[in-house]
Amino acid sequence: MPETRSDAMQRCIDECESCRDVCLRTVAHCLHQGGRHAAATHVTTLLDCVDMCATSASFMLRDSMTHRRTCAVCAEVCDACAKSCDGFPDDDVMRRCAEECRRCAESCREMAATPMSKEMK
Repeated sequence: MPETRSDAMQRCIDECESCRDVCLRTVAHCLHQGGRHAAATHVTTLLDCVDMCATSASFMLRDSMTHRRTCAVCAEVCDACAKSCDGFPDDDVMRRCAEECRRCAESCREMAATPMSKEMK
């Protein structure tokens, strides 16, 4: 296993871990708020993002040959989560979550498109 990762891969790992943390805290916020915030489809979307970000980070951390595929799916899930959170424009927690999800989605899209030869130093 290589001792160093590319800067792009490390950034993507960091983005996935950060997004996971933000989404998990957002779930707690939503459950506390109740009402529309706690709608099953919205909370499920947040939890999907939590799990997919954790999975993508794990695949990259262990240098899995299939990490590009998990990153591609992670980008889709993060996009869906950002869209769901955008439905609460007056809520700062939701706005931050949407922003975090968009950053992670972009990083994952870049990682999914990175040729293998460029990933490792």
